[in-house]
Amino acid sequence: MRVMAQLAMVMNLDKCIGCHTCSVTCKQAWTNRSGVEYVWFNNVETRPGQGYPRRYEDQERWRGGWALTKRGRLKLKGGGRLRKLLTIFSNPKMPGLDDYYEPWTYDYDNLTSAPLQEHTPVARPRSLISGEPTKITWSANWDDDLGGSPDHGEKDPMLEGIADKVKFEFERTFMFYLPRICEHCLNPSCAASCPSGAIYKRAEDGIVLVDQDRCRGWRMCVSGCPYKKVYFNHRTGKAEKCTFCFPRVEVGIPTVCAETCVGRLRYIGLVLYDADKVLEAASTPDDKDLCEAQRRVFLDPNDPVVIREAERAGIQRDWIEAAQRSPIHALITTFKVALPLHPEYRTMPMVWYIPPLSPVVDVVRDTGHDAEDHGNLFAAVEALRIPVEYLARLFTAGDVEPVDAVLRKLAAMRSYMRDINLGREPQEAIAAKVGMTGEQVYDLYRLLALAKYDERYVIPPAHAEQAHGLEELATECSLDYEGGPGMGGSGPFGECSGGTSPIAVENFRMLRDRQTSDTPAAPVDKGNRVNLLNWDGKGRPDGLFPPAERPGADDRPGGGDPAGEVEPKP
Repeated sequence: MRVMAQLAMVMNLDKCIGCHTCSVTCKQAWTNRSGVEYVWFNNVETRPGQGYPRRYEDQERWRGGWALTKRGRLKLKGGGRLRKLLTIFSNPKMPGLDDYYEPWTYDYDNLTSAPLQEHTPVARPRSLISGEPTKITWSANWDDDLGGSPDHGEKDPMLEGIADKVKFEFERTFMFYLPRICEHCLNPSCAASCPSGAIYKRAEDGIVLVDQDRCRGWRMCVSGCPYKKVYFNHRTGKAEKCTFCFPRVEVGIPTVCAETCVGRLRYIGLVLYDADKVLEAASTPDDKDLCEAQRRVFLDPNDPVVIREAERAGIQRDWIEAAQRSPIHALITTFKVALPLHPEYRTMPMVWYIPPLSPVVDVVRDTGHDAEDHGNLFAAVEALRIPVEYLARLFTAGDVEPVDAVLRKLAAMRSYMRDINLGREPQEAIAAKVGMTGEQVYDLYRLLALAKYDERYVIPPAHAEQAHGLEELATECSLDYEGGPGMGGSGPFGECSGGTSPIAVENFRMLRDRQTSDTPAAPVDKGNRVNLLNWDGKGRPDGLFPPAERPGADDRPGGGDPAGEVEPKP
């Protein structure tokens, strides 16, 4: 047994309202720089839908993740070293810009500088890549709320074979939101695909990062990641990905996306796992057994044997206690209501999801029946508008039984707690129907509905004795330290072209001036005016403060010249 610790996340999809607050705050924290305008470390997809990038789940096309050979061994689906060497300069299995979208801004200057005319001028979209006028045809949330689904909804790869069960007519349609970040897998195919060895998994907390110094921009990691959560910065020539906000979690603070989540649907905690069993679990022959195989990799943090081996492996006592209080361990292993996203990719993902139950309740309520009655809810699971087969294709490699079991547990919890909230005697038979006790149902309800901040986020801070090593790791992979490779320094379009972007860039000409400027504070054609959005708070750029008066200056003519001489007028 080789015990290791892993920071993981669980998202309760019943609570996601699709507000994209997590995406916006992540964008502002990590990808508001030049070269990553199209990059979304966190995005929220409407399902059914094509996702971002388009049809990223079609592994017959993109060849991401792992495949099992006839001998039962894992190999990269995109090919081994020889294939990568042959395609290293021209990779045909990588999404193009059209699969993401061509980022754009608007030429608002045209609204204010256009001459008087019969028709109202418009702010035309311009590409942030080429600077040329562009036509907007796709974006990261183009099919939000099933927008345009009658035309392209059936392009969702998960609908293949069950399209007849999914109707896009107005009265029969369904949808739910699926927030996605990097899965920080136990068996990351992106790391195995990198020719430079720039992607690595931190031993202390399992976070997968990109060493910006070692990255050479081969982009094999983009192809190798089946979730397409590794991106290419076209300005710096480096790969970038979600960092699980490691500077925050190292001090015990949750990720930005979790901290700002409006629905409070994200849970972060520590799990202990047996590293020696990861390969065996990932090599499980039947795809439908992968979910349970991964559960068996996780260890019971209350087991004395596990505790002894964890301490022997150098895991600190407070980290073990954090694993014992972890909501992730409870949701995945104890209650078994969380499921992994696409376990058939065999990367052993560490961001798990609780499938949505709300559409079941809506169906029952629409029929005029009691939507909280356990008999009605159990029957409605089988007639769910979201076909259980669709959820199974997302979370259990097509196995319907685990998804059905989770939905029944959630339905039982809802019915059991309704009796308690109305002052009636709870029915233990409801809990027994799903293999739980009344106390377990209440504990699950408290975790999903009432959990406070410190119960949803159980994040042990890094230890002081690890600070030196963590600092070195941060220097290797951080994107925003002074002069770091991720932030650019000098770039192809001037000193600031690889530097920090202002918080909001709404004007094409402002962006062009900033990218071609030789001064960090302001474009040269602005005189002494300083754009504070472009100032990083360091130093004193010219024009920020009025010039200091010389010693002995007074109100005499000549500006306080000590000699009292007045400069003659021309």
